[in-house]
Amino acid sequence: MRRLAAAPSLPAVHPHDSAAPPSVRLRRQHGRVAMERTSTTPARGVSCVVASGKEHAATTTSDEKKGGLRGKLKKVVLAYSGGLDTSVIVPWLRENYGCEVVCFTADVGQGDIEMEGLEKKAKASGASQLVVKNLQEEFVGEYIFPCLRAGAVYERKYLLGTSMARPVIAKAMVDVAKEVGADAVAHGCTGKGNDQVRFELTFYALNPELKVVAPWREWDITGREDAIEYAKKHNVPVPVSKKSIYSRDRNLWHLSHEGDILEDPANEPKEDMYMMSVSPENAPSKPEYLEIGIVAGVPTSINGKDLSPASLLAKLNEIGGKHGIGRIDMVENRLVGMKSRGVYETPGGTIMAAAVRELESLTLDRETMQWKDMLALKYAELVYAGRWFDPLRQSMDAFMETITATTTGSVTLKLYKGSVNIASRKSPYSLYREDISSFENGEIYNQADAEGFIRLYGLPTRVRAMLEKGI
Repeated sequence: MRRLAAAPSLPAVHPHDSAAPPSVRLRRQHGRVAMERTSTTPARGVSCVVASGKEHAATTTSDEKKGGLRGKLKKVVLAYSGGLDTSVIVPWLRENYGCEVVCFTADVGQGDIEMEGLEKKAKASGASQLVVKNLQEEFVGEYIFPCLRAGAVYERKYLLGTSMARPVIAKAMVDVAKEVGADAVAHGCTGKGNDQVRFELTFYALNPELKVVAPWREWDITGREDAIEYAKKHNVPVPVSKKSIYSRDRNLWHLSHEGDILEDPANEPKEDMYMMSVSPENAPSKPEYLEIGIVAGVPTSINGKDLSPASLLAKLNEIGGKHGIGRIDMVENRLVGMKSRGVYETPGGTIMAAAVRELESLTLDRETMQWKDMLALKYAELVYAGRWFDPLRQSMDAFMETITATTTGSVTLKLYKGSVNIASRKSPYSLYREDISSFENGEIYNQADAEGFIRLYGLPTRVRAMLEKGI
């Protein structure tokens, strides 16, 4: 392909002239306008952009993208659940990349049923081995508790159950890749969801040299029937049980439900969909009182009994689920741009969040609380977007840890038919003083001082009124 002449030889067209040929357009580069000419070679599907006498390949064909790593990988660590999708990924990786596949499963509290028979399934699918790690305590203590302490809630409702789980799983995958000598990692996330971003940003942050394979962005499998056909062709054992009509994600913090009738926001969820909680209508008619002990913004005990982070959350899930606590139905804005509707069950997390938030009302002053609330929005956004290992989130975490150092004490909650009400709160670091807050006169607060304060505080209001009235 020949090089273009200097810019003056290009056709003189106005940037908004409808008559300008599609091969010529203006673009802004480094604060100045430059002329571009594009040409396309249909046989290869490659668009070339020429500017300032230089030729650049702007895009490559999808086949070229797919083939970039094929035949070059030796060993891949696959995030493995044992379901249909990740089971067919195993032979697909071997067939298309010619690599050894090591399956990895993280136990983040998804339940014993999900963990049963995984090694047999993985090896039957063609994996060389299955690595399983129990990450429950790490998940709760190092991921959930920092978010809880920060008050992180995405779009007013979502307590970030899936968002928090992905970085702990991805981090473990990076560790396993190092242990087994793998040069790549793979996941079964679709190209429409948030999880692909969460996994891959963690990979980038912890080991940028690892290659990443995302089959759902490459293969020709378009749905469950295609996957079943591929599995049968490659002798992959296919579960004979009926497939759930919902797409679910479960861990120790929550259970999410998506798909089927939930895809229409006008549809009410069916009661038989819920798995962690009873309906509030069917919850006990007698309220239950629960004391949550908190140290430095983190729950540590239930009714005076200290428990490990994972054990404490599991116990609160049991108690909260019995009372119909923690059901959330919302339409959220996904990171990739679309809206999606999800229903979440977070019984223990809802109880924890209510307790920590209430204790802060005693221990945080107004300015600190307001800043914390503002930063919590950004904190939640970073976690939702998969930026757990970003310096900004880590710096915000240091701030949250500092300001909640005195958020220590206990909160007694009243659980009743889906509601969490506050019965009492107390802290040795409480900023609340009855002798000051009382309506009775005291030595510290002189009510007569309020007049001068109001005159000064209201001065801008008075000045504006004087201007408007010509005083």
